[in-house]
Parts: sequence; C-alpha cells; structure tokens
Amino acid sequence: MDAELDRGARLKSLLPGVPFVESPFFDEIAKASSWDSEMLRVAKSLNEDGIATFRFPDDQFEARAERIKARIATRFDFATRRASGCKRGMRIGDAWRFDVDVRAIAANTQVIELLSAIYGRKAWPFQTLNFPVGSQQPCHSDSIQLSSIPERFMCAVWVALEDISPDAGPLEYYPGSHAWPIIYNDKIGVRATGLARSEQTQEFYNDIWAALIAKYGMKPRHFLPKKGEAVIWAANLLHGGSRQRDPNVTRWSQVTHYFFENCCYITPVQSDIFVGKLRLRGLTNIATGKAMPNVYIDAPLFKLGYRIPLLEAWTRNMLRPIVSRLRNR
Repeated sequence: MDAELDRGARLKSLLPGVPFVESPFFDEIAKASSWDSEMLRVAKSLNEDGIATFRFPDDQFEARAERIKARIATRFDFATRRASGCKRGMRIGDAWRFDVDVRAIAANTQVIELLSAIYGRKAWPFQTLNFPVGSQQPCHSDSIQLSSIPERFMCAVWVALEDISPDAGPLEYYPGSHAWPIIYNDKIGVRATGLARSEQTQEFYNDIWAALIAKYGMKPRHFLPKKGEAVIWAANLLHGGSRQRDPNVTRWSQVTHYFFENCCYITPVQSDIFVGKLRLRGLTNIATGKAMPNVYIDAPLFKLGYRIPLLEAWTRNMLRPIVSRLRNR
C-alpha cells in the first residue's frame, strides 16, 4: 500500500499542470488520494465522461432558490419573448454582485473543497449566470471563452432552481468530448489580432465541433434534474441548451464558473496564444471579494516582464462591475 501511495504521489508531481481528473495517471492518483466515496464517484465520472451529477450541498437551498427567482424574475420580459417565438434565451450575468443567495451558491464551501481536491489546485468562483428559461445555445466548449494556462483548470457547476421539464429546453451535452484536444484559433486558421472585438466569436468553431460529433458518432444526452440537483462539467465538454418545446415553461438555473489558483486566466477566442498575445482576464474571487492575479508557474506575470496596458487593465478591473450592474437593471 505504501508503494502504491508513493507511486501516486510521484505521478502527481510529474504533471502538476494537468488537473487530476484529466490526468493520464488518474487511476493511480485516485488510489493515492484521500478522497471519500462521493469525491471518488464524482472524480471518476468527470474523468470518463467530462460531467458528474451531485446533490447541491446546501440545507438552505430550497429557500435560496425561491428568493432568487422572486428577485430576478422582474428583470425579464417573458411576454415579449413568447411573442417572438422563444427563439432566444434570457440570462443575467454576475448577479452575485447584488444577490446574496446567488453569491452563497457560487461560494459554497463544500463545492469549492470538492473541486479543489479532485483538480489538485484550490478552486475559486469567478462568474455566475442565472437563467429563467433554457439558453437554447448551440453546443460549444467553454474553453474558447474561459480558459487557463495551464489549460483545463476551469469547470462549471450548473444547478437546477426548479424541477426541469423535457419541454423546457434542458441542458444537453456530449459525454467524452472533454477529452478531445482543445481547439484554439490557430487550429482553425483564425487570427484574433486585427479582428474587431465583435468578430472574435465562437461561431468560427461551430463547423469543427459539428464535424467531430459526426466523426465519432456521438449523440447528445439531456439532463432532467429535480430542484437542487446539479452537474459539474469539464472545461472542454461540448454542451448547450436544447430547443424549448413549450413556450410557457421555465428552466430556472444557475451556472457558476470556477478557475483554480496559480494560473493565467484568458479568453482564447480573443487571443493569439502561441505568439504571446493574450486577452487576459482581470477577475474577482466571488468567495473572498479579492482580485485574483494572473500567475505563470508560481510567478505573477508582471514579474516575468509581461505588461498589460495600464488603461486596459484599469478598464477591465474597475469598470466591469459597473457595466455588469447597468446591464442587469
């Protein structure tokens, strides 16, 4: 047993820039880790399928969900959306800035401890999205918009704030797609430099994702949870929102995105990564309220000579909360 623990510890140290759940040595790492049975179940599911279900660990969840829905519902125009044929989704970004229950869900300590254990670095929440209806968003990988250096140190936790009907446009996903190589701009012959911000979109990637789905003969699965059931999905898992068949049903949910400590946080679709042109993210740890530094192998970027233009950095870090509040009015 001691030899097995030693081997697992050695294999952990060989690839510190790969999350445990994505490591080629996952089985050995799992055997050498002090995960309880629930952690092991979740970790195995993420390793194999890129997604894992669990019950959200909050004894106040029922009341929180009802308060969130009551507070946020007035911000949406359901009638106009139904009249337009329900062709678009609706959401509020970063409601944690003004809603204590959204923040409490995002900063849940048990979820953070779980993610930290199975990824091998301390997790921290940086973004919330609250949906009253299905997103109906085409299947995509979050790694295009929300990524890290080293890559894959990002995941999402989606939790149902009500029972979800098959007619509500439930979450759909392609299990196993998380293990595919992450496709950045250079792979599809797109250069972000020189493009307007409005042109730097993930629409460039839709064709390659569809081709890979066809190549591997993958079929989507749908998540039909009861209130309080949740999923974690890996950074590169293809997922989206299926079509809403009933215009009168809701699909209240919250997504929280998590990064992990000691990484650079970037937007790849707006970056040319391999020539050093990074769209760095200036982010706040929702749990602590503190700004998180961009770090490359234990060194802050500014100590390595990487500079962000001062005006650009100030705009991102100082104006983002103001812009978010204006959008969410």
